[in-house]
Amino acid sequence: MIKLEKLSKVFETPGGGSVIAADQVSMEVNEGEICVLLGPSGCGKTTTLKMINALIPKTSGKITVAGRDVDTLNPVELRRSIGYVIQQIGLFPNMTIEDNICVVPDLLGWDRKKSRSRAGDLLEMVNLDPAIFLKRFPKELSGGQQQRVGVIRALAADPPVLLMDEPFGAIDPINRAVIQDEFLKMQSEIRKTIAFVSHDIDEAIKMADKVAIFKDGKLVQYASPDDLLARPVNDFVTSFVGSDRTLKRLSLLRVGEVMHGDQLRVTAQDEVGKARHLMQEAGHKNIVMVGPQGRARGFLHLNDILEARGTVAEHHNALPSTVHVKDDLRTAVSKMFRHDVSWLACVDDDGFFKGSITQRAISHALGATYRDSAEAAE
Repeated sequence: MIKLEKLSKVFETPGGGSVIAADQVSMEVNEGEICVLLGPSGCGKTTTLKMINALIPKTSGKITVAGRDVDTLNPVELRRSIGYVIQQIGLFPNMTIEDNICVVPDLLGWDRKKSRSRAGDLLEMVNLDPAIFLKRFPKELSGGQQQRVGVIRALAADPPVLLMDEPFGAIDPINRAVIQDEFLKMQSEIRKTIAFVSHDIDEAIKMADKVAIFKDGKLVQYASPDDLLARPVNDFVTSFVGSDRTLKRLSLLRVGEVMHGDQLRVTAQDEVGKARHLMQEAGHKNIVMVGPQGRARGFLHLNDILEARGTVAEHHNALPSTVHVKDDLRTAVSKMFRHDVSWLACVDDDGFFKGSITQRAISHALGATYRDSAEAAE
């Protein structure tokens, strides 16, 4: 969807010299993907982004958007066909939120009823009630609310491509996380192709399908977040992603990908001997007790029932916590540390037991990529 081929930008300096801001950058962002451009200040990431919609003219190379060479397009028409979000938001203070959202549809000549209906739908998508916010002015919104409007304004004309220049950088950490989550939920529905400049490695890991690391105008590594963390190509990338890169990978894996299945379970009416036998047979120290419909209700520890008699109901303990199958491993590890346990029961939205996850399984999952990499190198 977005393809850059040997893209370069050279700025002339007042003294007659020149500075290379982007140096032979080649990369491709596939349809429906989020690509985060990352690197230190002055590395060329923002320059590269702005060349895509011709806000900065390129010096050489080729840019293709949706199969069209941008050199063949009128720059104004190009920009109207690409959504653009900036850190400063840029809402027009003298226009209502409704009119701000509809700026590009109005320029494109959309039917007014259609464009205003679109504005209401987009506000609902980011959890802002149209009945409350459509007729307000930007100064009547919080910074986080304004940023949400800035994002959906870029989506108003339903562009296939969205460019974002540090769109969440000025928001406080709590609202930033909320807006990031809302944006990812929205992206799962609309599947836009997005190039996204950030300075935050944690944001890139959370948001991106692919990450482009820049240094001194050059594209140093272009990879998925997991590949970037597991296999940095050089010392610069290793340093940039941080010494805790293995721990950062916890946010990339979901509990459902790592948990053991739900076969190991008992009910309150089962004999405690059955629970003991199942644990010994499977080599597990714990087993979950489920209710009549299969919801997680408690657990038994093997050492507690070695000589026990009676039913599971007479000997079970309350679960210290559970973890959702869609949670990331960082959430699971945090709960394990908080409750001083080495395993958790995994549940779905309705509390139904789906399996168990252990610290050992998490360690194995994190190490698998490194083992695969070492084996490939042999």
